[in-house]
Amino acid sequence: MSLFVRLIRAASTFGVIFASYMVQLGLVKVFRRWRNDPETNREEPVMPGWLVLRQERLDQKNAKRLLAGMLKLRGVYIKLGQVLSIMGGFLPAAYTKELESLQDAVPPHPFDDIERVFVESLEARPEAFFESIDREPVAAASLGQVHVAYMPDGRKVAVKVLYPGVRGIVRTDLRVVKLMIHVYKWFFPVQNIEVVHDSLVDLLRRETDYIHEAECMRRMAANFADDDHMLFPQVIDEVTTRDVLTMTFMEGIKITRTDDIKAEGVDLRKLAERLVKSFYKQVFVDRFFHADPHPGNFLVQPVEGSDEAKIVVLDFGAISEVPKTTVFGMVDVLRGFFEQNDQLVIDGIEAMGFVADGGDRELLDQTVKTYFWKLLKLEARTPAALMSANSKELEALADPEVERRELRTLMRSVHYPEGWFYIERASVMMFWLAGQIAPDLDQVQVGFPYVLPLLSARLQSTQPSRPPDTPAQSAIGGG
Repeated sequence: MSLFVRLIRAASTFGVIFASYMVQLGLVKVFRRWRNDPETNREEPVMPGWLVLRQERLDQKNAKRLLAGMLKLRGVYIKLGQVLSIMGGFLPAAYTKELESLQDAVPPHPFDDIERVFVESLEARPEAFFESIDREPVAAASLGQVHVAYMPDGRKVAVKVLYPGVRGIVRTDLRVVKLMIHVYKWFFPVQNIEVVHDSLVDLLRRETDYIHEAECMRRMAANFADDDHMLFPQVIDEVTTRDVLTMTFMEGIKITRTDDIKAEGVDLRKLAERLVKSFYKQVFVDRFFHADPHPGNFLVQPVEGSDEAKIVVLDFGAISEVPKTTVFGMVDVLRGFFEQNDQLVIDGIEAMGFVADGGDRELLDQTVKTYFWKLLKLEARTPAALMSANSKELEALADPEVERRELRTLMRSVHYPEGWFYIERASVMMFWLAGQIAPDLDQVQVGFPYVLPLLSARLQSTQPSRPPDTPAQSAIGGG
């Protein structure tokens, strides 16, 4: 498929979906009626039943269209679909259900394509490096696939090979994504939302450079060198290039196969705690974190004779660093939460870079305060509590009580900060993943010990009597 044809097909897929919703929007404007809600004293829209049913059918049809289009186009769209299947809380449920299949069912490329890339990159056929290599992949992802091979000395290795021509495909796909973001801004005018596209460009650039991934694998393994319950593959340097990554093969059970893991005697709550703690350590201590924590990137090795387990971490192309300002801003938000101080929450949000220049600061402050006090009323912060909440409760939590006519003004007051794309994506995915293993686990409480030193340092650094170069400030000012 030529890149031009690919661009046309992608635009066509999204264009049909967009056009169908524009028709629905037109029908809504014509047939909706308004009534006054006596409880809120607001005008609320009332839709006729046939239009509500039409919306549900349209969501289901378009979800199937999107899945079919992504499977046909592959590349970036497979990755987008995988992310949306987990992060798609803002999408109709029909989309999440359809796109879940992309987590495990990415169609592989023929081995001849993989072998061609291998030869172009290493100037020799696989047989020159391996005693044997399986022609069928053990895993297929959005940008490359993995084959099992054996070194001449008998070591079992995993050989990850980038799909042929994938960098050109990525460039074309990202043009469509950029267009989608511009269309999105028509409806939700968030300031600097283009940084999402820029972040995705950067992410995919790194994910298509296996030399970079190998370096990240070594660095993260070094960060967990003192933790023998976190395992990482080792790079085989002589068979690794920008397009081919060879590493030791890691055994284990996929982390979401909880029945199989439990059957091995593993305590699922302990497993989820270890996973969450590792993420907090990456974000708040190392400031170097796995930005793609989907289920396929974690395996579990039960520890014989105990209810403990080791976690194998895979796929390091999406590793990212956390800016200091973002860490400090998140700490201030947490301080505000625990101290019930809404101004600290606002200060933290501003420190992270979410407040746009020239925006309606008063409206933004009021919205944040309203939402903050709703959060304080939550008695449970576990995935199970959110999953069991009824639609009215979730709607009440999500609605910041902003008048609809104020929404566009509010969105113009929000600036999407650089670097937040990776943190937001990884945090939501990790919350979801740990929630699949132990739904009743309070992930905030589990990670609090990793945040506490930063909280203490921030408290000390705000004391006016403390000199500017005290040990407390040094502790939070390091790399």
